[in-house]
Amino acid sequence: MNTQSSLRILQAVLLSGRQQLCAQRPKIQRRCFRSSLTQQTDGVYKALTEMRVRTPWIEALRQSKEDKTQNANLPIEPIKPDLTPKRMSDSYFKCVLPLAQDPWLLDTYANSSGQIRLGTLLMDLDALSGVVAYKHTGEGVTTVTAAVDRITIKNQLHEICDLELSGQVTFATGRSSMEVSLKIAKVPPKEAERVKEEDVFMTCAFTMVSLDPITKKPVNVAPLKLENDAERQLYARGEENYKSKKALKHTAITQKAPNAEESALLHKMWTDSLAFLDSFNPAQKPNNVSYMSKATVYSAQIMQPQYRNRHNFMIFGGYLLKQTFELAFTCAAAFSHTKPNFLSLDPSTFENPVPVGSVLYLSAGVTFTEPDINGGTRIQVIVTTKVRNVEHKERKSTGTFFYTFHVDNDVRIMPQTYGEFMRWVDGRRRAQRVTASLKANEEAGNTHDTIGTASTERVTE
Repeated sequence: MNTQSSLRILQAVLLSGRQQLCAQRPKIQRRCFRSSLTQQTDGVYKALTEMRVRTPWIEALRQSKEDKTQNANLPIEPIKPDLTPKRMSDSYFKCVLPLAQDPWLLDTYANSSGQIRLGTLLMDLDALSGVVAYKHTGEGVTTVTAAVDRITIKNQLHEICDLELSGQVTFATGRSSMEVSLKIAKVPPKEAERVKEEDVFMTCAFTMVSLDPITKKPVNVAPLKLENDAERQLYARGEENYKSKKALKHTAITQKAPNAEESALLHKMWTDSLAFLDSFNPAQKPNNVSYMSKATVYSAQIMQPQYRNRHNFMIFGGYLLKQTFELAFTCAAAFSHTKPNFLSLDPSTFENPVPVGSVLYLSAGVTFTEPDINGGTRIQVIVTTKVRNVEHKERKSTGTFFYTFHVDNDVRIMPQTYGEFMRWVDGRRRAQRVTASLKANEEAGNTHDTIGTASTERVTE
C-alpha cells in the first residue's frame, strides 16, 4: 500500500470518528446540563438551598419598593408568635448528601486534593440550623444566627462517602434565643441503622435568635417540653453552654488583667524578643519562631445577592462562616508552611448583619500556639470581620471567630507589642477552656446519638 492510499484510509477513519462524536455531542451535553442543573449549587445542598432562597433577587427588589410605598403610613403591629411548648422531635430535620453516588454534587464540595471541602459543609450546617429553627418557631418570625457555640471534628474523614446532616433544637426557655445542635456523620449502611460514634465526623451548636420581621426587635419563641432522660441531658448541656457564654464576658482580656503566671510568661517572651533584636546579644531567634505581626492575612470582597439569606437583603451567615474559615486556614498554612488540619471553632459571635452590596473586610492572625499532646503544634487563629457600605462612610464590626488547627511541625508565635501580648493571653485562656471543656464532655459521655431518636424522617434528593 502506497503512502497516498494510507493517508486516504486514515482520513476516512478520522472523518467517521468525528461524525460519530458530533452525533453524540448533543446527547452528552444535554445529560451534563441536566445533572448540573439539578445538583450543582453554591455549595449548599439543594434540599437546604431551596429553603434559604425562595425569591429571585430582581423580584425581591421590586417587592421591597412596593412594600415601602404601600406600608409607609400604616401602623406597625408587633407579631404574636405561638408560644405553646414544643417537643425536641418537632424541630428534628435530617438530609443526606449523596456525595459518593453523585459526581456532579461532589464536584461542588471537592477541594483541590479531591477531599471534601470543609467550608461548604459549614455553609450547609448554618443552612440546616435555620431549617431546624424555623420548624420550632414557625414562619412568622425572622430567625438569624447569633453565635456559633462550638464546631468540633470528632473523627477525620479519609474517604468520599455519603454524609448525613441532622439536628434539632435542644435548648429553648421561652425567650428569643434557642440552641440548635447539629452533627454530620457517615450514612449507615442500612437506613434503619443508627449512626455509630466512630462514624460521627463533626458536631456543633448554633445560637439562633428570633426577631420581629417589621420592628427587628427580639420576640419570644416556644419553650421546650422535655419527654425523657436523653432530652433532659441535651437540655442540661445547652443550659450549661448558655451560662458559659455569659461567663466568658467576665474572663475576656478587656475585663480581666493578666494574672501572676501570665505576667511571668509575658515578661519572659518580652525579654527574649529584646535579646533577639540586640545585635550584641548572642541569642538568636529560632527558625521556628515567627513574630505575630508577620502572621496576619487580609481579605476584602463585595457582598453579592447570590449569597443572601431567606430574607433577601442580608448575607447568609453560612457564607460568612465559610469565608472566615478559609481565610483562617490560609493564615495557618502561611504561618506553618504546611497543610493544617482543622480541629475546632470556639464560641464565636455574629455581631451585626452584613447587607447585600456592602464591602466585607476580613483579617486573620495567629494569636497563640502550643505543643499538641499527640505531637506537632496547635495553632489558634482569630478572624475579625468588618463591613462598610459601598461608599465607605460607615464601618461596623460584624463578627469574631476563633479557629484551632493542628500541624505536624513545631512552630511558635511571639508577640512584641502590648496589644499582641494581650491577644496571646486571651488565646491561652481560650485554649485552656477548650481543653477543660473537651475533657468534661468525655467524662460526661457523648450525647450526639440521642439527637433525633424519636424521628424517622429522611430527606433525600
